[in-house]
Amino acid sequence: MERNFTKKILSFTIMVLITTSAIAQQESPQAKSMIKLFIEYFNTGHYDQISSLFNEKAKSKFPTERTMVFLQQLHSNYGHIKSTTFMSVENTFTTYLTDLDKGQLVIGIVVDSLSTINGLFAKPYQSIVPLKVERNTTKLSLPFSGEWSIFWGGDTKALNLHNGIKFQQFAFDIVINGVNGRSYNTDGRSNSDYYAFGKKILAPADATVVLAVDGVADNIPGKVNTMYVPGNSVILKTANNEYLFFAHFKQNTVNVKEGDVIKKGQLLGRCGNSGNSSEPHLHFHIQDTLGFDTATGIKCYFERIYVNSKIMNDHSPTKGEKIENIKH
Repeated sequence: MERNFTKKILSFTIMVLITTSAIAQQESPQAKSMIKLFIEYFNTGHYDQISSLFNEKAKSKFPTERTMVFLQQLHSNYGHIKSTTFMSVENTFTTYLTDLDKGQLVIGIVVDSLSTINGLFAKPYQSIVPLKVERNTTKLSLPFSGEWSIFWGGDTKALNLHNGIKFQQFAFDIVINGVNGRSYNTDGRSNSDYYAFGKKILAPADATVVLAVDGVADNIPGKVNTMYVPGNSVILKTANNEYLFFAHFKQNTVNVKEGDVIKKGQLLGRCGNSGNSSEPHLHFHIQDTLGFDTATGIKCYFERIYVNSKIMNDHSPTKGEKIENIKH
């Protein structure tokens, strides 16, 4: 029953494949209001009211009768919605981690300028994948200088958009925030307005380069490139067979090539906004093999760093923490 129901869910939804994630935008007031209406109508069984919120384009794809059957099945299998937590904006879908009586779903919704629904999906929430390797054994420094901030990082979906994606379940998205608390200086419309853009990305340990990609154009902030998701990227292999993955380098700045043996602190390239990235940031994670299709993510700990201005040893950062290498 559960397997068949999952297939029905997926047949209804517009699915978006996310691998290395774009930095999330903020939840809009329109989406916030719409998800409240959705919960109210869903929990009271007024499925026709949800269908009435669809715009004409959405209704042509998902007529009222089909929508009502889907929502009835969803309610029957998962029960009432108890709470929702905003996760991110992924390719126009505002996504919510949704707790229900009988499990968890990710619900995504698109609200147009007229405050009507232009897209909707519901999919089972994928919890964290069992680990083959618990953590890194290679001693790592942070792959940059100065203070950066963890935008996504941690062990739960609320803390980390990557959670549940097998090969990058413990990934970090890392930005630089200014004294204004934002990752950009003025209006955020150009890459150069972002504090992280062009900053040096450094090797966190001695390693060998097993992949180096350059030449992918940087995006205009707010846009993403889904043709080559990682953008300009580097993978390093440590002596302990850990694969360190860096994504979204600035175009034409990758400073290493496949086969290079490099030292800790060596320049890899500069932070950019290439690939599936909506603003300049560093995506970093560790995986246990080279291929994404077979790899499992490894939880990453840094040897000795500042975390919110306090010295921490053997620390795995989480969302909201400000981190910096300790100068020797």
